[in-house]
Amino acid sequence: MFNSIIDIFKVNELKRKIFFTLGILAVFRLGATIPLPGVNPQALRTLFDVNRQGMLGFLDMFSGGALSRLSIFALGIMPYINASIIISLLQGAHMVSYIDQLAKEGESGRKKISQLTRYLTLVIGSIQAFGLTMMLIKTPVPGGVPVVNDATFGFIFLTIVTLVTGTMVVMWLGEQITELGIGNGISILIFAGIVDRFPAGIKNFFQLIYADEMSFILGLILVAIILVVTAGVVWLETGQRKIPVQYAKRMVGRKMMGGASTFLPIRVDTAGVIAVIFAVSILSAPLTIVQFFPDNPLAQRISSFWSRGGTIYEIIYAFLIIFFCYFYNSIILNPQDLAENMKKWGGFIPGIRPGEPTAKYIQYVLERITLGGALAVVLIAIMPDLLRKWFNAPFFFGGTTLLIAIGVALDTVGQIESHLVMRHYEGLAKEAKIRGRWFNIK
Repeated sequence: MFNSIIDIFKVNELKRKIFFTLGILAVFRLGATIPLPGVNPQALRTLFDVNRQGMLGFLDMFSGGALSRLSIFALGIMPYINASIIISLLQGAHMVSYIDQLAKEGESGRKKISQLTRYLTLVIGSIQAFGLTMMLIKTPVPGGVPVVNDATFGFIFLTIVTLVTGTMVVMWLGEQITELGIGNGISILIFAGIVDRFPAGIKNFFQLIYADEMSFILGLILVAIILVVTAGVVWLETGQRKIPVQYAKRMVGRKMMGGASTFLPIRVDTAGVIAVIFAVSILSAPLTIVQFFPDNPLAQRISSFWSRGGTIYEIIYAFLIIFFCYFYNSIILNPQDLAENMKKWGGFIPGIRPGEPTAKYIQYVLERITLGGALAVVLIAIMPDLLRKWFNAPFFFGGTTLLIAIGVALDTVGQIESHLVMRHYEGLAKEAKIRGRWFNIK
């Protein structure tokens, strides 16, 4: 392992990408700690302590604590994710012919779609910034201390402009990581915010045991559950279903080509963390709407109802995860195209006729694998609520945080491994082969 880490810094391009990513993350974390002016920090802390287990605390997790500090990056990357969901749904459902046409134009079309996503991010960010500002001004805090010291027009305008600008900067930082750094920029930023809170969570865990607010036995049980869930997430993110593929021999000039046996790998959780992030973004929409009317009794009722742990909420959460798992797979994997490419190059699945029967077989396997992976993701995502109900756990244990953290970490390690393999370094590649033997699903 140590040799593998040393090999990373022997590749100049890879070393430059890693340091660039770390530099961007440092800028992101710095912006997450710079608070907006005119806000009472004590009242703000009280407001988030009261809602720590609700949706507000859940969104604060995705911002890396920037929302609870009301920093210049308080909205984080969520407006961009919401915009990406809308564009993806419009593209996948073929609802807007202009977007469909752009998707067929190759690289230039993708750039135009990215530009549309940025414009939509600006609109959504402005709406969310206005809603968050109104909530802070009108939401009562226990003790009667206002969150905003002086709610003038100047404060409202400056807060909205700052929050929207912060969102656009975070979006730009994520794009820079994707283009010039290592890993997916948006996922890396979410990962950084989640990991930043791990030390505080571990500290609070031991403080609860030390203060006898949690029994030692219950603490051991929770640690064991966390370890089991972590192992399950690793299995889920690395598990594959290998479909055997045989290529027939054929003459190319004077050489005999083909005859090789290989396989078509289908991941158990192809969507990875995307489905969970998209589901959380959709669930945050009602909270954004009720922020405009914090004094309205109906809005208060919806806000209290729309909280983690409720039966309706958990059912909708599970449905959204399953939906986005299938939706993402339908965009990424096209069984018809896979079957046509295999037929074109003389490949076939043993026992399955080439062409349409191959496409149907791949679709059949893909649907089964996707359902199993989606149900596993649902179980891990709702694990915090089950722990609070069964064990009355007095802290927030996030199955969602584990899914995102482990998924992003594995994806980033995979990209680092690709750079090493291209330059004939073997350390991580050997470990990946060993890992692959354990997590392949026959």
